[in-house]
Amino acid sequence: MTTSPMPAQVAVLRDELHADVSNRLAAAVRRGEVDDRVTIVEALVADVVREYTVSALRRGQPAVADEIREQLRRSLLDAFIGLGDLQPLIDDPDIENIDVNGAENVFVTFAGGKRVRVGPVAFSDEELVDTLRKVAASLGVQERRFDPGLPRLNLRLPGGARLFAVMSVTDRVHVSIRRHRFMQLTLAELAGLGTMPPAMAQLFEAMVAARLNIVVSGGMDTGKTTMVRALCSAIGPHERIITVEDPYELSLNTDPAHPDVVPMQPRDPNIEGSGGIDMVELVRWATRMNPSRVIVGEVRGSEVIPLLNALNQGTDGSMTTIHASSTREAFKKIAGYARQSKEQLPFDVTYQLISGGVHVVVQLGKTTDGARVVTGVREVVDADATQVRSNEIYTPGPNRRAVPASRFSDVTIDKLLDVGFDPTTLGRGW
Repeated sequence: MTTSPMPAQVAVLRDELHADVSNRLAAAVRRGEVDDRVTIVEALVADVVREYTVSALRRGQPAVADEIREQLRRSLLDAFIGLGDLQPLIDDPDIENIDVNGAENVFVTFAGGKRVRVGPVAFSDEELVDTLRKVAASLGVQERRFDPGLPRLNLRLPGGARLFAVMSVTDRVHVSIRRHRFMQLTLAELAGLGTMPPAMAQLFEAMVAARLNIVVSGGMDTGKTTMVRALCSAIGPHERIITVEDPYELSLNTDPAHPDVVPMQPRDPNIEGSGGIDMVELVRWATRMNPSRVIVGEVRGSEVIPLLNALNQGTDGSMTTIHASSTREAFKKIAGYARQSKEQLPFDVTYQLISGGVHVVVQLGKTTDGARVVTGVREVVDADATQVRSNEIYTPGPNRRAVPASRFSDVTIDKLLDVGFDPTTLGRGW
């Protein structure tokens, strides 16, 4: 693991050589030689470290050990093209979450759930803010401010990790980073990890093939994004997928199995307050781009209305996620968001839109020992003025793992049969 503090020798040398690399980089920028920042920084760091090593030998100092030299090279690279001392934590495959409460108060959560405190990630909060601003400026296709006028930062980092930071509205700079350990995963592989039984994975594959519209529901850190990625693995390479997320997390456009993907992300207003594009607008745009399917990373506001309209207008096989504690609660959340929008849709109208556009809700949760599992599956059947009528196909069982509760409607069974699904497998357990 890489959570041990940086050796003092490396920290001292890094600080000593940082200015040299910075000066050479600035000179290269002035000469117009920086077409690829990563390549030029790697070359400059290699030159500076090599020159220091040779100079130390000429002064009669002991040779710099290979391990120290490599740590120094990596630390300098992280300072210029990564997140400084946060980068080793992000690169650690065993770490899932990183929480920074000021530069020296840092906690990490490992895959098994263990949470430990680690060393500082910057010399000061000011240095941490400066690092975050540099990274924000170097990523993506849009302006990403982080200052008292816009005191929050929301980024997808290279490799898929999600970063959220706040300042000014808190006593210190606070950063939360969530790493997605499984960037490309099939439903069968997810079943192999214990998220669901193999028979349920086969059911989900059939639901995708039958072009059912799916809402993945769950609490924080229950694996909603991972589940959507796995569901998308069952989509054929010939289909055109439009994704709308804030920020990018699915990364379907980087998966060779999906060559026709258009990823879209909201844009903050510029410093003059203009040019902002929100999720509502992007969902509308997505429906005009000839999609086979529309994937909305998470519904949490007024974008629910154009999404429901799209689902009711024939964009079948689409998906989204929502924060909710149960499959029934998901319906209430959707209705609440629609009510809070500028259209202020009445609940009965939203229920009708749900019944016409959503086919299945998949609920995720955690067992008592922290394992992420499917806890329920609910089929949408119809709606009236007071509720969405539905069938609870799977319900939480022992230790919250989903167990069969009832059967799908004949309409849904027919759709599953049409894609070759064997309904007799539905009763098979974990």
